[in-house]
Amino acid sequence: MTEASVSLSAVLDKLLGMEGGSWLREGVRWLADRLMELEVASQAGAGRHERCTAREDYRNGYRSRRWDTSVGSLELAIPRLREGGYQPSFLAPRRRADRALVAVVQEAYVNGVSTRKVERLVSQLGITSLSKSHVSRLCEELDTLVEGFRHRPLSGTFPYLWVDAKYPKVRIHGQVVSAAVLVAYGVNDQGFREVLGLEVALQEDGPTWEGFLRSLRERGLSGTRLVISDAHLGLKEAIPKVFPGVAWQRCKVHFVRNLLSHVKLGDRPPLRAALQVIFSQASHSAALAQLKATVQTLSSAYPKVATLLEDAAEEILAYKTFPEDHWAKIASTNPLERLNREIGRRTDVVGIFPNEAAVVRLVGAVLAEQHDEWQVGHRYVSLESMALLKPRAVPALENKEAA
Repeated sequence: MTEASVSLSAVLDKLLGMEGGSWLREGVRWLADRLMELEVASQAGAGRHERCTAREDYRNGYRSRRWDTSVGSLELAIPRLREGGYQPSFLAPRRRADRALVAVVQEAYVNGVSTRKVERLVSQLGITSLSKSHVSRLCEELDTLVEGFRHRPLSGTFPYLWVDAKYPKVRIHGQVVSAAVLVAYGVNDQGFREVLGLEVALQEDGPTWEGFLRSLRERGLSGTRLVISDAHLGLKEAIPKVFPGVAWQRCKVHFVRNLLSHVKLGDRPPLRAALQVIFSQASHSAALAQLKATVQTLSSAYPKVATLLEDAAEEILAYKTFPEDHWAKIASTNPLERLNREIGRRTDVVGIFPNEAAVVRLVGAVLAEQHDEWQVGHRYVSLESMALLKPRAVPALENKEAA
């Protein structure tokens, strides 16, 4: 009798001894575990503890995930690989986001605030009649999942933190307004990206940003060395209040775009080239020196541009005080553009959200799934280069707040 048949026989004996329908759930769990082990072994090029010259990857523990099935909810222990990402073939990667989109569309339709686009989507989904109670149950289930994700404790340290905002249309008290969806992402001490927080606000001012950033700290965010964002005035004021002594990197891509808008079209290519020379310098001090020389060159023809560049010197070059291996990834908010496009694609489908909760539901579901994909994907920053970060001296004010 083979090892596999002995294992299967033992499992069947165990399952048949169980009462009620639990044996069926355990059977599904066992089959899922076996399938994941086979898939991971195939992807890694070797089985567990197997010494093999054809091995391409190594195991790196497990991550937990809930799997909703027709026989009940199962907690899976999904294997992780050190270098490559692993996603079980039987799990749909975009399931929550798709369900959230359907829920928001249905809610908009039921509440009579949908656009023609939403009505057409409802028809394409094959929905001829909707029960408010059914929509309410679906929304409640999704809201529970999203809220658990939004308010989960944050563990480990996050040297790099990105903050950004999106502006979907929301119906509030019968009026359509632009709401600010505040989002925070980070790279943890293991080099993996995580979605850290999400909040919807009706105004994007200093107190709003400060409250959002403090909520991240209260949930356990620590070890932050650099915050990367656009130059929103309220955000600039909030960052040093919540993260005293932490460096701020102004997105250099958006800064260059803004600076170019102040010169004639014909002068934009040489100005862009001059800025690229600044950013291509091999050190922070060399970049500052090149920036000062460029300011002098621009001062006569474009004094406003020269002043803007000089005033932003430390803001746009902060990334050069960190390990060179990280520069391309921390100099701007561009690494988030793919995720922002995905959020925009989903929110554009809805058009006008029926309420703030619907925004959180849809955007939260998209972010939760992206978070899961980041956890099983490649490291954003290698462990070796993360080790190049020097310890930061914690200011007395931050020590006092932590106490």
